[in-house]
Amino acid sequence: MHRDRLTFIAILLTFTVVLSESASAQQPRRGAPRWVRENADVHRNLEYAEVDGKPLLLDLYLPKGVEQPPLLVWIHGGGWRSGDKGRGGILVPLGLQNGYACASINYRLSGEATFPAQIHDCKAAIRWLRAHAKEYGYDATRIGVGGSSAGGHLVALLGTSGGDKQLEGTVGKHADQSSQVQAVLDMWGPTDFLQMDAHALPDARFKHNDPRSPESLLLGGPVLENKDKVAQANPITYIDKQDPPFLIIHGSKDPLVPVHQSQLIDKALKKAKVPVQLIVVEGAGHGGREFNTPETNDRIVKFLDQHVKQAPRQKAGN
Repeated sequence: MHRDRLTFIAILLTFTVVLSESASAQQPRRGAPRWVRENADVHRNLEYAEVDGKPLLLDLYLPKGVEQPPLLVWIHGGGWRSGDKGRGGILVPLGLQNGYACASINYRLSGEATFPAQIHDCKAAIRWLRAHAKEYGYDATRIGVGGSSAGGHLVALLGTSGGDKQLEGTVGKHADQSSQVQAVLDMWGPTDFLQMDAHALPDARFKHNDPRSPESLLLGGPVLENKDKVAQANPITYIDKQDPPFLIIHGSKDPLVPVHQSQLIDKALKKAKVPVQLIVVEGAGHGGREFNTPETNDRIVKFLDQHVKQAPRQKAGN
């Protein structure tokens, strides 16, 4: 019993430290908040849905002087158990500086509800953003999504599960709108829970198959005892040739989410002939300054410009 308690505390401490490091790495560069205030109209805490009396909120950033900009949506990480929409990770400042409207969303955490609540919320947010495009003046026929860690998992799932009724859910009031997206930026997100421990680094900080792991808490039970639910949560399950283009970024020395997770989905997307790019940052861990470089940011912007800004406009509701 004493050993189990120490193991649980170790897992929590590991995630607290690493997620704190990752979150700080994903915040905008110094000066960005002032730049945002001067160059964007900011609408905070917009309610996109309500579940069991709790409002689900998003922040919306509109670049000044840009007519009908395409939209980027950031989904935060935190092991599905913590985190907040905050300043929108790396995507909001990068998007605003390059003429995109941006949103950053909250979703129910695993301590509040188990999977598939999280993806139901993300899809509800996309539908709300499409329904309110005219009101706020952005082009929601072209939406790119990005997220890191648990957020990377959720954006990958948004990308691959378009049209899946079970994952669509009934959250929110805009069932007539599509939750499909036009491009996915997946930053070190899990893609197949059952393979995480087998490919973890020798010094991995905990076991994903542990009943108290973030993945087990997300599912509401141990990973190995809930393989059907694992399959439902894995983005790889839903891949087909209709999926949008992916840009995947991962550190080769990630101690929490093995780089093999990104290699798996890269291979599966290529097999389905979905456009995909995988960037492995040598020596990098689970987030950090190694990812916030001019070269990486330039590749992100080029990817988004090609597949979101320059993409043909979709018909409303599709």
